[in-house]
Amino acid sequence: MSNATAVAAVTLTLQAILGSSVPADPGLTDTTVTTLPPDKARGNNNANQLNLFLYQVLPNPAWRNMNMPGQVIAGETGSPPLPLTLHYLITAFGRDNDTVQPFSHQLLGKAMSVLYDHALLGPDEIRAATAASLPTSDLDRQVERVRITLQPLSLEEISKLWTGLATQYRLSVSYEVSVALIESTQPSRTPLPVLTRGPADQGISSQGNLLSPFPALEEVKLPNQQPSALLGDTLTLSGQHLDGANRKVVFNHPLLANPQEITPLAGGTATQLKVNVPNTPALWPAGFYTVAVLVQGPLETHRRTTNQLVFSLAPRITIAPLTTASASSITYTVTCSPEIRPEQRAVLLFGDQEILAEPHATQTATLTFIANNVGPNDYLIRLRVDGVDSLLVNRSVTPPAFDPTQKVKVI
Repeated sequence: MSNATAVAAVTLTLQAILGSSVPADPGLTDTTVTTLPPDKARGNNNANQLNLFLYQVLPNPAWRNMNMPGQVIAGETGSPPLPLTLHYLITAFGRDNDTVQPFSHQLLGKAMSVLYDHALLGPDEIRAATAASLPTSDLDRQVERVRITLQPLSLEEISKLWTGLATQYRLSVSYEVSVALIESTQPSRTPLPVLTRGPADQGISSQGNLLSPFPALEEVKLPNQQPSALLGDTLTLSGQHLDGANRKVVFNHPLLANPQEITPLAGGTATQLKVNVPNTPALWPAGFYTVAVLVQGPLETHRRTTNQLVFSLAPRITIAPLTTASASSITYTVTCSPEIRPEQRAVLLFGDQEILAEPHATQTATLTFIANNVGPNDYLIRLRVDGVDSLLVNRSVTPPAFDPTQKVKVI
């Protein structure tokens, strides 16, 4: 594995390989290898020059989600390394700007020949190149070898690249160098070895069906086929493996400080439990709840938690006045259970109108609504609290009918 100096180590190694091999050619002994931006590379230099410029860094998809071999074993959770593919641009500048002969062509050909013969960066080459300026580099010890591959560029890509570099095009070639693995600084999670499997080391358990061996909920059934429950209602929870000791039904709501654990009614089975919603209007707000079951199975020392299911708790309301004369504005008082908290949004659905509750600074069971320009008629009403409507339809009869108590008359 290599550290954060891996990118610099690759650049120094390429520079060292080109700097030692290219000047060995008798016609290119004055060659220097630089690592400057292309617009600053040439300067006033008139000798042969190769410029090595890192112009793009991309993630390597093959290593992106792979743990390091030898560092993370089965059962452990590690942080994959940061795998990088480096793209270099090698630009050749000929002696005397190629006025005598095209030295840049000879120079580029020699550089490409050198890199072709060094398709893999050797550990000794990396150590020699980084010993002086990057003594902390450990690129030479990473598990994956660093490979150098010629990367052809189309005319369009060359045009875009040099336009982005904001300098005049010079004879160049692109190389892909991969992969540089930068080790994550996040610690791995290493669990302790397993000493026993199952109670008394009895091994795994099996069953003759495809059901989960753990407790699970499948359905929350509400009374009278209603879409929402009311305070005091009995909920029927259906599922699998719900039998055992220490059974509790856990209710949660965003406005509850802590989840509420309620003991289910007696007579529950492995596939069904019943539980009463406490009739405590001050403590249980209207809205959407999640429900789960805690149960301790045979031979177990802890309780397991089932998955969570969602149900809605609706407000039960009365409204006054039930009958009033038509006017430009009518004030209605709605008494509701559960109590409405200041952070909850309460709306009166008055026929086809939506009327927002008057502000209330504290938790209250009484809300005030002002209806404007209401003509003579009978109006069905609902109170919507955080997206849950009070019950308007009586579904215990066939066919379902509107509840006559949820209606006001304007004469």
